[in-house]
Order: sequence, then C-alpha cells, then structure tokens
Amino acid sequence: MISGFQRFLVRGLTSRAQWAAAILTALAFLVPASPAQTTTPTSAKTAAPAHKRAAADTAAPTAPVKTIGNRNAPITMEVFSDYQCPSCGNFFENTLRAMIQDYVAQGKVYLVHHDFPLQMHTYSGQAARWANAAGMIGQFQDVDAALFDNQAKWTADGDLEKYVAGVLSPANFKRVQGILKGCTAAPATSKADRSVPQPDPGCPVDPYIVQDIVLGYQVPVQATPTFIIRYKGQSYPASSGIITWPILKQFFDTLLSQ
Repeated sequence: MISGFQRFLVRGLTSRAQWAAAILTALAFLVPASPAQTTTPTSAKTAAPAHKRAAADTAAPTAPVKTIGNRNAPITMEVFSDYQCPSCGNFFENTLRAMIQDYVAQGKVYLVHHDFPLQMHTYSGQAARWANAAGMIGQFQDVDAALFDNQAKWTADGDLEKYVAGVLSPANFKRVQGILKGCTAAPATSKADRSVPQPDPGCPVDPYIVQDIVLGYQVPVQATPTFIIRYKGQSYPASSGIITWPILKQFFDTLLSQ
C-alpha cells in the first residue's frame, strides 16, 4: 500500500519533470516498517504535539530533552520509534544519522524523538527508560545513537547498561542510574487495545514515555518508525517505513525552495 509520504511526493512533484526520477527512486527505496497495533484508539488524555509542548518542556528542568538541532529550524521532523524495532534501527543508521550530520547540523531540520515501545518487544520499554533518563541530564543524543548502534547485541539478552555506560562519563552514568533506581515495575509500552499504559509511580521517566505513547495513538501510529514532517505551519501526512537520506534530502530541498 502506498504511504502518505509517497502520496504527497506524487501529488506535489509530478508536475515537475525534473523530480520524476526522484519520485520513482523514493518508491523503490521505501520498505515496510515494523507493524504496531491497528485497532481503533480508545479514549485517552490529549497530548499536544512537540512544537506546542516546547514551552512546557523548557519550564520543567527535569523533563527529558529528546530533540536534536535548532528549535527554530524551518523543518521539523517528529519520529515515533521503538529501540528494539529492526526497521527503526535501519532508519536511524541509514537515514537519520546522515540527516543529523547534514541538515540538522546546518540548522535546516529540527528532529524530535518520540518513544513508542511496542508491547511485542521485551526490552524496548527499558531502552526507552535509559534514553529518557539520559535526556534528563542532556545526554540523549549519545545514548540514542548507542542504543541503535548496538541494537543487535543488547536485544539478544537485554544487557543495555554497558552500552549506555560506554558513551557516558562515569559521573553522568551514575546520574542516569540514580534517575532509574526507583523504576522497579515493568516499563510502559503501547497496548493492543490502545489503552493508556500505567507508569511506574517510582519511575520519574515513565510519565514522559506514556505521554509519547498517547500522542502516538492520536496520530495514529500504526507501525514503527512513523514520521511527521512540518514546514511553514503545514503538517504533512504521517508516514511509516524507511526512506533513504538522499531521497528525503531531495524532498526537504523542495520544501525549502518554496
């Protein structure tokens, strides 16, 4: 089935002959994402999009910062991801990493990460906890990359700590451990019936993970990774799957030329 992103490419660019080859290439390189729940959402608390929650997040010094780049960049890309999802790992390694080094670094794209741990993945909720705890001390980007870089290793046995420790200073690793010391109950994950998962009362990062899951229900996220692109106040349809960085870059260049 053609994705929302593909439909936009076709609608927006077919009138431009010079982009015809890019469209065909985009369709060829999009691959299926990891399926999430497909049932209709039940009632849930309303969560504002990241660009509307920015002021609230900044006002709370303990809130995890899970963004990369300049908030004032012309393009905002929000990604709902699961650290144990192979498609999410592929998307990070082959698209997002290059985007971060290129257009995020240049101030053209602001990347927002949302956690959407799938119930089917044993360790994804715990990985989200580590990433959020790192985000509370300003170390999200390093831990985010480490979790995806070593996905094939820690998903085999759930040994996440050594990969987090490998990218943090000893002092910062102790801070992250301290944040998570009260997290004794099972991590929050998305539910098949779209019900709101209950955070562990002793875990300070769980409410933020639940907030992301609820926001994902409202999109709705049907598979991971799912991404939403915004430019000049316009939000393009949510799309699931993997698109290569060269093709995504061409799409961004088209937006920036408008």
